Amino acid sequence: MPLTRPWGADVTSVGVIATHVVRSDGAEGWGFSWTPQIGAEAVHALLAHDITAFAVGRSADPGSESLALWRHLHEAGGGGVTTIAMAGLNLALWDAAVRAHGTSLSGFLGAQRESVRAYGSGVNLHYTQDELVAQVRRWVDAGFDAVKVKVGKPDVAEDLDRLRAVREVLGPDRALMIDANQRWELDRATTSLESLAEVSPAWIEEPLRADDLYGHIELARRLAASSGIPIAVGENLHNVYRFDDFLRTGAAQIVQPNVVRVGGITPFLGIAAIAAEYGAAVHPHLLPELSGQLALCLPAVAGVPAPMAEDVEDAGFGALGALDGPSPVRIADATLTETPHIGLGLRFR
Repeated sequence: MPLTRPWGADVTSVGVIATHVVRSDGAEGWGFSWTPQIGAEAVHALLAHDITAFAVGRSADPGSESLALWRHLHEAGGGGVTTIAMAGLNLALWDAAVRAHGTSLSGFLGAQRESVRAYGSGVNLHYTQDELVAQVRRWVDAGFDAVKVKVGKPDVAEDLDRLRAVREVLGPDRALMIDANQRWELDRATTSLESLAEVSPAWIEEPLRADDLYGHIELARRLAASSGIPIAVGENLHNVYRFDDFLRTGAAQIVQPNVVRVGGITPFLGIAAIAAEYGAAVHPHLLPELSGQLALCLPAVAGVPAPMAEDVEDAGFGALGALDGPSPVRIADATLTETPHIGLGLRFR
């Protein structure tokens, strides 16, 4: 699916591999795997061969396959392409189960809230400052009270100039989150955040290489002693064990699991439960048509902010014209709510 707003010169489309499961009782479910630009063919190959061969004849209860399938695929990797492919089966099994009950996912799991706050998000490091400011103005005009922008220019002074301009549009009361997309190493992150603290970031996302656990531990220690900016991670952590590592060691205070990249709804719910134990906020990464439904169902945790949905400008499945039917969620006035649907409510054209 071509992106209306490319995420960079090398990311101009996203790949969706649609999946369809038929249970032995005749119930059907539809799911998908998803990956920006790279790897869709590899994901498809795993689904068409290893995952199909593994799944046929097993229980169709959603989640019953998850750990066994992860162990089965582990020789090909404990996360990444393997867990992305796993999601195609897991989502379809959940869809079949929920459809068989004649309800929506939130009706099946139990909605904990009627709506979730959404924040404006953009893949915009390649935007000029004027383009970035114009994007932020669109979010403000649309009612968003929280936005996220990219940082990681070669000179942090340029990042600071851009964020000052963004903060001027936002004013003091709207939240500004920043995302470095793994562009820094430890000392660079430390000095950069000392400068960028001026604009009061609500969090710093992926400041270091995603799998650098010990770097994040040390950066969290440094930030706690200085600016207090929380660290958010998760879009490139691919299983419950890695999330537990980051939370148990204090390397992150906010987690952002991507429901596809972690392997589907089953591991997503496991990650959310672990985060609740550690008192960490959960703000799902991308895919608001599905992750927004899950955010509606996450239990409230005392002292922990409620989950937010990430609304990347012009990147939703509905906005890209990818869905065969209406979207199962609606985002208006920076608020995500459900629309009437059965199952996951996601079928692709």
